[in-house]
Amino acid sequence: MGATSSTEAEREPLLASPHAAARGPLPVSSRVYGRRWLVLSLFSLLALMQGVVWNFWGPIQNSAAHAFGFTKSDIAVLVLWGPVGFVPWLLFMWLMDKRGLRSSLLLSAFLMLLGAVLRSIPLSDPALRRWLIHGGQLLNGLAGPTIMSAGPFLSTTWFAPDQRATATAVASLFSYLGGAAAFVLAAIATLFVAVLFYFPSRPPLPPSVAAASQRLSYRSSICRLLSNLRFLMIALAYAVPTGVIAGWAGVLDMILTPANVSQVDAGWIGFWSTVGGCVFGVAMARFADSIRGMLKPILVLMLAGASLSSTWFTLTCLSRLTHLPSSAAILYTSCILVGIFINSSVPIFFELFIETVYPVPEGITCGVVTFLGNLVTGLLLFFLTFYCTELSWLNWCLTGSCIFSLVLILFFRESYDRLYLDVFVSV
Repeated sequence: MGATSSTEAEREPLLASPHAAARGPLPVSSRVYGRRWLVLSLFSLLALMQGVVWNFWGPIQNSAAHAFGFTKSDIAVLVLWGPVGFVPWLLFMWLMDKRGLRSSLLLSAFLMLLGAVLRSIPLSDPALRRWLIHGGQLLNGLAGPTIMSAGPFLSTTWFAPDQRATATAVASLFSYLGGAAAFVLAAIATLFVAVLFYFPSRPPLPPSVAAASQRLSYRSSICRLLSNLRFLMIALAYAVPTGVIAGWAGVLDMILTPANVSQVDAGWIGFWSTVGGCVFGVAMARFADSIRGMLKPILVLMLAGASLSSTWFTLTCLSRLTHLPSSAAILYTSCILVGIFINSSVPIFFELFIETVYPVPEGITCGVVTFLGNLVTGLLLFFLTFYCTELSWLNWCLTGSCIFSLVLILFFRESYDRLYLDVFVSV
């Protein structure tokens, strides 16, 4: 199972005895701690808050236009600050690799808190108030590299092999769930204090052999990722559809306006598509934990469903040309299915990334792919600032991205190096 991707020396546990080389790999003293659920909860709530702030303006573009005089281009730029926050992603991945998850999360929580404070300052000057809102959105975006990529690192560090995919799903999907909810400033401050007082980087004993195994250095990891064609192939399969749907969902209200869908209904469509994706994603991750080694077939089914539902939605929005039946129920159903299939694929992708490039550290691997996804989102929103009059091209981008990803996954050759370590070396 992917023996060419890592060497036996790289699979050797760090906690083995001094004579392990002579006797072969020995089982690692491991333990799973109950506090892992508290750690996962704190991280997931931070991800939820970051998603809430990022997607705050898109669903209320009409209200923002009346209250602040924001145009469609202004809304696109406010959503664009999320991908822009990924520009210094290498710095955040280096911090996670060198200082651990606690330091990275404290910095992210502080940036989120400072951004929320700036957005909440009551000023009578509209121009200055607008600058503070944009600054707050940028600071929240700077928290994105750690929040969106650290889920698999957390699951490997704290959870047993038969719970890793589920933990990855919860940690990574809560940022998407945040796009469907709204919280107040006090919630972010409370979470910052909670992380400050308690969020250990790792447990006293590792939960598995893979968690204790030696990893590549930061520089070696980046070079290995960029030279691995299989990784680049699956990274594109992840980045293109997730990046497109992030930008697409951020301006869903604008997309559905020509179909005579109100701002309220557009908000509910976006809400249920995100919530449905999170629920279905956790369920599929739990299924992947129970039947390990089946990540690729699961992704094929998800992306096939995303391709069909996005095509259905796109053609329905063009009912004047296609003469397909168009109603609120059809738009609801097709749009929600798109969100369910694409959003639920995120944790499965993350787990497959880690298996493919092991022993590259999880945080670095997911940092690269989330940067690529946000790069796609940024490019999409950049074009939207110039072509914001007629938005049917966004729907075609979504459909094309799903089909493109499905083709890449069908030709992808999977491997499970980390699973090999836990199943065979630990026995």
